[in-house]
Amino acid sequence: MEPSSVTARPAPVAPEALHPALWRAHQLGRRAERALATGFAALDAELPDGGWPARALTELLLPQHGIGELRLLAPALAALTRDGRPLMWFDPPATPCGWTLQALGVDPRRLVLVRGRDALRGRAFERLPAADTLWALEQALASGHVGAVLAWLPARLRADALRRLQLAAQAHDGPAFVLRDADARLKPSPAPLRLLLGAAGADRLAVRVLKRRGPPLARPLVLALAPVLPPAARARADQGEARRPSPVMAGTDSLA
Repeated sequence: MEPSSVTARPAPVAPEALHPALWRAHQLGRRAERALATGFAALDAELPDGGWPARALTELLLPQHGIGELRLLAPALAALTRDGRPLMWFDPPATPCGWTLQALGVDPRRLVLVRGRDALRGRAFERLPAADTLWALEQALASGHVGAVLAWLPARLRADALRRLQLAAQAHDGPAFVLRDADARLKPSPAPLRLLLGAAGADRLAVRVLKRRGPPLARPLVLALAPVLPPAARARADQGEARRPSPVMAGTDSLA
């Protein structure tokens, strides 16, 4: 009597091995796209792919401008300008300070500013209407020629506008940041990565991960930023007596 043949069952395949867009609930999502290191090891460890994602929106939510958001982005922006790639900023709340950007390693000669309506009152040219600004932002993302895009978006923004930006960002081989008021955290967003920023003392920034491809992060990260405050202002900030905007955005140097 011949022994019965037994067919060996194939070993189970982990979901994350089937496709890079799949991951388990306790894992950080991984994709085939190359991420750009943030310059902060603690933050890289908590982000899918270990850095700022390419081909996706990153949403930064701010209680106020100038709390350190640009110093958070400066290491990545500096790396892009060293590679000769341009940066496009849409509707920044103030004129960037060239000497401070240069001190942070960001080449201001690689910076292109796009202004919308009411941003340049009294200047010789008009600001673009909001619809045209969003159109220009979409075109920049789709062009393939920009290293990074930063856009300060209005508080009231239609959900379909964000979805269009997320779709456009999928063609952008680099990080795309949208900066919005902290109240926007209460509204849904198609951005795969959403970070809520807050002041944590002089030259320190609290970063709470609200949304990522992976499990929620229970506690905010506190990151040490490159120092730009003078000693007296730093002492007041440490004591909680004043919170001054970062000089990265407070300067008057024109980059045009």
